[in-house]
Amino acid sequence: MDALLSWEWFVPAVMFFSFFVLVFVGVPISFSIGIATLAAAAFMLPFETTLIVSGQKIATGLDSFSLLAIPFFILAGSLMNSGGIATRLINFSQILVGRIPGSLGHTNVMANMMFGSISGSAVAAAAAVGGTMAPLQAKAGYDPAYSAAINVSSCISGLLIPPSNVMIVYALTAGGISVATLFMAGYVPGILMGFGIMAMNYIIARKRRYPVSDKPTFAEVVKYSLDAVPSLLMVVVVMGGILGGVFTATEASAIAVVYTFILSVIIYREIKLTQLPKIILDAIVTTSIVLFLIGVSVAMSWAMTNADIPYMVNELLISVSDNLIVILLIINMLLLVIGIFMDMTPAVLIFTPIFLPIVKELGMDPVHFGIMMIFNLCIGLCTPPVGSALFVGCSVSGVKLQDLIKPMLPFFAVLVITLLMVTYIPQLSLFLPGLFGL
Repeated sequence: MDALLSWEWFVPAVMFFSFFVLVFVGVPISFSIGIATLAAAAFMLPFETTLIVSGQKIATGLDSFSLLAIPFFILAGSLMNSGGIATRLINFSQILVGRIPGSLGHTNVMANMMFGSISGSAVAAAAAVGGTMAPLQAKAGYDPAYSAAINVSSCISGLLIPPSNVMIVYALTAGGISVATLFMAGYVPGILMGFGIMAMNYIIARKRRYPVSDKPTFAEVVKYSLDAVPSLLMVVVVMGGILGGVFTATEASAIAVVYTFILSVIIYREIKLTQLPKIILDAIVTTSIVLFLIGVSVAMSWAMTNADIPYMVNELLISVSDNLIVILLIINMLLLVIGIFMDMTPAVLIFTPIFLPIVKELGMDPVHFGIMMIFNLCIGLCTPPVGSALFVGCSVSGVKLQDLIKPMLPFFAVLVITLLMVTYIPQLSLFLPGLFGL
């Protein structure tokens, strides 16, 4: 207790107290991070030096070739949102799971897994897939709040199934970790997350007697499968090229833009050339927001390192226990709370340098920790007050936030149980990288 009250904890207290107060009063999270960083750094350095160094850290934090992958993947996702890909993946998913009780719920989950992995965005999946599925589920007698809960809880699975921007951010922050290794490590946990939600949907759907979809004709099976193949091939092209050494993850992001452009404009013909300026502008705005978040988060990481916060947290956790099982449970609990208030990208940038050295010292593989951390923070996208996937899911379904909380609880339970499995069974994350020699 004396250690917690000592002067060395004053700077961390200033940083985190100011950050949470700013977030609570509605200041955008990027500005909250930047102001909290300046407030804390001002107690360690002269104010003029604080401004100069913080600006330098923001600039140098963005000076990385690997970060070029982020704007390219964001542009590819923007093209997919308008390219008719979601509808084709929904039709294909319905063929795969349409005869299982709660079929439209399963279709929603499967489509989110595929669309989220291709676009790399949980919000895009929640909007594109949820917006299409909500009317279909309502027509079939599904409770709108329950349909929205399925959509919100499953849209995050695509962030674990590569390609994924947040994995690139973690690889850069952790240092020396291959993006390809992280990509392969995410497949099993991401699929496990989706299947867990489908299992809960099956139990609830049988209890409520939700109908199954009509049996598709052979012609429909052929048509919907062929329609979906070009979309699904993008994952094969991107991941195959990375694993085969044909191109890097950054170069793969540019390939994804070209492939998506051909798919949406030429093959599916869902996007007209006159729509491209708006789509590109939307991608630029999103990229600017994400990169600014990365810049200020790097500055905050510098401030925390300068204040010896990683060392102090390490000492505090080790004083509680030196058992990896206990430490991981504590870290998971902390990350679940952090995910409620902070977006994934800044959370990865800020807390990876704090927690990664601790778990590495206790023998945990950094790739395994990265997947655990990303899985954990994904759950935060489904929780208020900053859960972007939650608010988008409510918007496209027309369901009020307060009406969505109760239907979400069973799926939260599934997500937490699956998180614990990923945490304590390393091979769920490390089997595929090992199989491919990564």
